[in-house]
Amino acid sequence: MRFKNLKVMASAAVLSCGVGFAQAEVAVVVHPSNAAVLDAGEVAKLFLGKASKFPGGAAATPIDLAEGDASRDEFHAKVTSKDAGQLKSYWSRLVFTGKGQPPRTVASDADVISAVAADPTAIGYVDSSAVTGDVKVVLTVN
Repeated sequence: MRFKNLKVMASAAVLSCGVGFAQAEVAVVVHPSNAAVLDAGEVAKLFLGKASKFPGGAAATPIDLAEGDASRDEFHAKVTSKDAGQLKSYWSRLVFTGKGQPPRTVASDADVISAVAADPTAIGYVDSSAVTGDVKVVLTVN
């Protein structure tokens, strides 16, 4: 009986250690022609609808990944300081009061890359392993 409990505890410890390593780097990307220099606070304002322009004054169009995406959860936890439930509540409140609309969502990293590459005003985020030469990385979140 003791051996079985020890085995279960050891398995749980190994699995919990692996969780930290499963988190990937998230890259915030813009169109290659965009000269904006952004910090995490400025990116958060764009994705929370508190700003609609890049620091230089050009219009900004945030592109969000779909709910449930691991990169979305990581991005919002570290940049906007909101988990999925808080984010949903935040946008529900703004939409209900007429004070804002959430960013357009797309299904995958490839869709973010395509949308950002096609629109000089777009800003999005992807798993850093998905970055291509079609976009420019302005911030890395890890």
